[in-house]
Amino acid sequence: MRFVVVTGMSGGGKSTALKMLEDAGFYCVDNLPISLVEKFVELISMPNSEINKVALGLDVRADQSFEDATRILAQLKEKGYKFEILFMDANENVLIKRYKETRRVHPLAADGRVEDGVRRERKALENIQRSADYIIDTTNVLTRELKEELDRIFVENGEYNNLMVTVMSFGFKYGIPADADLVFDVRFLPNPFYVDELKPKTGNDKEVQDYVMSSEESEVFMEKLTDMIQFLIPNYVKEGKYRLVIAIGCTGGKHRSVTLANELYRRMKDKGSYGLKLYHRDVAHHGV
Repeated sequence: MRFVVVTGMSGGGKSTALKMLEDAGFYCVDNLPISLVEKFVELISMPNSEINKVALGLDVRADQSFEDATRILAQLKEKGYKFEILFMDANENVLIKRYKETRRVHPLAADGRVEDGVRRERKALENIQRSADYIIDTTNVLTRELKEELDRIFVENGEYNNLMVTVMSFGFKYGIPADADLVFDVRFLPNPFYVDELKPKTGNDKEVQDYVMSSEESEVFMEKLTDMIQFLIPNYVKEGKYRLVIAIGCTGGKHRSVTLANELYRRMKDKGSYGLKLYHRDVAHHGV
């Protein structure tokens, strides 16, 4: 029997993940009181059980300590029960935004402030996050991409590495991305904005890509950047980092940064055991 415990930050996508696992043939149970978890596992593990794939959702709740959940999971492991932990996460700003959009009350926001609830929850979930088998960061993940990732892990049984790398383009005039770990400024490169036939196009168009990458500086920069990223990633993995956002910026986030982000994504794709996604934050703006 495959048994998956689905937990994580409120607003991180746990409910969505459970629905997707249910569609994939898992028997899903959510919001089970922590005191009943051990009994539930014993029942589904009986030899005559017809259930062979189970997903159990565990939440932080104001009326019970999550330390009890981690203690019970540890006891189950000691008794020989096998299970995997899927931890759903997102950065703080996105979690707060999602809560405010739904107008829900955070379970740990005793004073009504979502920000405080998110921070308390992060602290409460520290231990289970460290022991998670899979950590999925949904900060910039589309529903379709989440389904593909869950299918790869739990349907296709593919290999999984907890590090998810996002290569992002952006425009400095719209602000540096708050969740960026590494920021690179490519405003020193030739700007297609000042070429009439290229101005309305973006770094997703071949003409712009050819123009930007035709300069010697672009090629040297890409070689040095790729080499540095390939050095950093194994060390980040070793330190337990599970999210890396590489932000490449130009003035408006439309031409140079998009071109360089596309090129870095192309060079990194299928080159390591990490998740990789591409995100153009400001390409729709009318920037330079």
